[in-house]
Amino acid sequence: MQHNVDVYWSFRSPYSYLVIPQLRQLIEDFGISVTVRPVYPLAVRDVTFFTNRRPQTLPYLMMDMVREASRHDIPFRWPNPDPIAQDADTLAVAKEQPRIDRLMVLGAVAQREKGPEAFSFFEEVSAMIWNGQTDDWHEGDHLADAASRAGFDFADMDKMAEEENAALQKLIEANEAEQQKYHWGVPTMVLNGEGFFGQDRIPALRWRLETLKN
Repeated sequence: MQHNVDVYWSFRSPYSYLVIPQLRQLIEDFGISVTVRPVYPLAVRDVTFFTNRRPQTLPYLMMDMVREASRHDIPFRWPNPDPIAQDADTLAVAKEQPRIDRLMVLGAVAQREKGPEAFSFFEEVSAMIWNGQTDDWHEGDHLADAASRAGFDFADMDKMAEEENAALQKLIEANEAEQQKYHWGVPTMVLNGEGFFGQDRIPALRWRLETLKN
């Protein structure tokens, strides 16, 4: 029996990017399928998420994400530009979010059209955004090239994103509502109704998969 892991995942989350190679390894080791279900960043869903946190939160997160990338030997740099529009000093989140809005509908297209087979799309796009090799990733052919590497026709994706935006927004909303059954943060992995929050819970997920082999 092939098991599927649903992953509630954000294009803006460094930890969502950092979990991708570990999920890829689980696919190879256990023959599972992984369905990435994109959700909006918490900073967009809850504009007070950063401004209401303890002052230690952001410095710790910035240190920890770099450490985790180094620990797993994953190329990493904060994206240029940030997938969301947020004031660097006040942390205020803008009402208009063109970059993350576009990423979200494209991610919804990938999820809807190919399900688990869309894993490579999230893998390629997140690497392009986070690995430090691409500036202005939202311009030119960068997104199209990443989609092509993942086996998608970007022109078709863009057309669907524009013409079927309302239906795709409903899919995103359904992802976010389903995620709330398990956790509010990303990445959250769900296997057979059991939630595993955070890239640091991959060992626990691996353990659970091992128990299912017996």
